[in-house]
Amino acid sequence: MIRRNPCRIKGAGHDKANERPTATLDQVFAIAEHIDARYRLMILLAAFAQLRFGELVALRRNSIDLGKMELRVRLATAEMEDGTQEDGDPKSDAGKRPISLPAGLRGDIETHLDRYAQAGAHGRLFVGPLGGIPRRRNFHRVWRAALKRAGIPDDMDLHPHDLRHTGSTWSAQSGATLKELMTRIGHSSTRAAMIYQHASRDRDDAIAAALDALTVEARTQATK
Repeated sequence: MIRRNPCRIKGAGHDKANERPTATLDQVFAIAEHIDARYRLMILLAAFAQLRFGELVALRRNSIDLGKMELRVRLATAEMEDGTQEDGDPKSDAGKRPISLPAGLRGDIETHLDRYAQAGAHGRLFVGPLGGIPRRRNFHRVWRAALKRAGIPDDMDLHPHDLRHTGSTWSAQSGATLKELMTRIGHSSTRAAMIYQHASRDRDDAIAAALDALTVEARTQATK
């Protein structure tokens, strides 16, 4: 009888979160340089391998294949309500994934394995000064101190998880397809992965330049 549902709320059904900040390449390296040395590689992997905190602290020595420069995510460490930490599956089946690493991280990985990782193939890659598994709230204090030393402005409000967002945005801007991006960051839904494919003015200018090159080439061919 009624042609249109009167119970309509503008914007309802659309999940629109506030845009999180992305760091520059220089800022990522500055944070890695000024944080406690045992966490330097954690910063780099969060950005360049787009790992969640729980995935980072669950990594073992045998999670990394230096020959292939590949990292394999198999587990994620979660903190329970009683404070205990348990290793379990990542957030989704897509979370179990191999990730190719930039060759430029080889030296950082070798140094970390030599100085900070636990012994043995199954030794944890990241442990605190007393040998414990890093906790978010404790790491946040180390993180804030590193931001201050690195000169990152307070109003940027950069969180550790923003490194994953930063790296995922870089991957999208490098030309990765949506499927490739989903595989790399461990998302099973296109909706979740598409937040990293927001447009940037630099990419839009690059697209315009590429289109211009095609136009020039076509006109050149037409005048021959």
